[in-house]
Amino acid sequence: MSAHGTPIPMISHPSGPLSGAAEVPGDKSISHRALILGAMCVGETVITGLLEGEDVLDTAKAMRAFGAEVTRDDDGTWHVYGVGVGGFAEPEQVIDCGNSGTGVRLIMGAMATQPVTACFTGDASLNSRPMARVTDPLALFGARAVGRAGGRLPMVIEGARAPVPVRYEVPVPSAQVKSAVLLAGLNAPGQTVVIEREATRDHTERMLEGFGAEISVESTDAGRVITLTGQPELTPQTIAVPRDPSSAAFPVCAALITPGSDVLVPGIGLNPTRAGLFTTLREMGADLTYEDEREEGGEPVADLRARFSPDMKGIEVPPERAASMIDEYPILSVVAANARGETVMRGVKELRVKESDRIEAMALGLRANGVEVEDGPDWWIVKGCGAGHVAGGATVQTFLDHRIAMSFLCLGMAAKAPVRLDDGAPVATSFPVFEPLMAALGADIRRS
Repeated sequence: MSAHGTPIPMISHPSGPLSGAAEVPGDKSISHRALILGAMCVGETVITGLLEGEDVLDTAKAMRAFGAEVTRDDDGTWHVYGVGVGGFAEPEQVIDCGNSGTGVRLIMGAMATQPVTACFTGDASLNSRPMARVTDPLALFGARAVGRAGGRLPMVIEGARAPVPVRYEVPVPSAQVKSAVLLAGLNAPGQTVVIEREATRDHTERMLEGFGAEISVESTDAGRVITLTGQPELTPQTIAVPRDPSSAAFPVCAALITPGSDVLVPGIGLNPTRAGLFTTLREMGADLTYEDEREEGGEPVADLRARFSPDMKGIEVPPERAASMIDEYPILSVVAANARGETVMRGVKELRVKESDRIEAMALGLRANGVEVEDGPDWWIVKGCGAGHVAGGATVQTFLDHRIAMSFLCLGMAAKAPVRLDDGAPVATSFPVFEPLMAALGADIRRS
């Protein structure tokens, strides 16, 4: 069953050439952070290009619950009138973060050093995901968390009344954990230090600097050391959200595997901590080019052109690249199924605790559609069938995971037989215009 209502079974039929421009929505990671940091300013932050998927809308509702005024104009411009660092009010109702692991973990961080108590919940998928990786470091500030067994939602967080700054080394690469600690550090006196051995997406650091926080980043032998001075007065901003590279991955990869395709995806954020998929695709032999490279809002941006690439070959993806493309491994495995030879993906245990166990979900669905897969605790190998040789024809379970759903819809476009989903409704959490956008390019996706 869908996270937000009645299941929506879908079927993706083999497609003719995909062509045209795919204007994907705004970046989900940046959208979450813009709303939260806007709520922690005094004054008005203006946001254009905000992703209006369910995940981000749930974060907007949460900021209202904590006392910020959040409004939307008819033209899609958002306004956040913040309450300042340390100014959150105590919510009167439970904070429902739907399907969003990013949203709940960042919001927990933002409120953990403020003298308020909040109860968090989500859908069945989110309520099954571990939160101790965030609540453990937040406890160092003085926050208290009480949840279900295994550190799962629903969970009550009691913010620290007298927070202290912390020095924390992130045990596994996780932008969510790093960002939660930094947001908590905003209302702690003195300097909060976060050390990450492997660099993860750095939108939080960039945006904190843009909002006027005193933050420094240093590369050392111990890793990447981020130092934040607490209790600043953040300055409201005007933010233009770049288009989401994780969403762009779907029309890009669909074009690469669908015969005759030529698709332009304009205005995509190419932050080096997010662009690992595109580097990997080019190494596999994809006809993928960057056009009009530029900078917008402090982030590198380009237009991506993807053309059908029948001669792609499997590669071994460097494990150290995982943090820069962790959300893109499901759709990469679809491309790998249409390449020749083995694509090896290691160092990806984080995928076991996403919206679903994404390694298991992709392995099950690919095998059902005639693709040979091997998998282990933190790795999997896809044995490519070659362009045009994926059998298809199966019904796959999406496990309430938007990226699993979209990945198998793309597989169906290039398979010999249609691919069916048990429930495509979760797509709306991150890419609410996926169906009409892909249809405009020439895809044949139907609700059944």
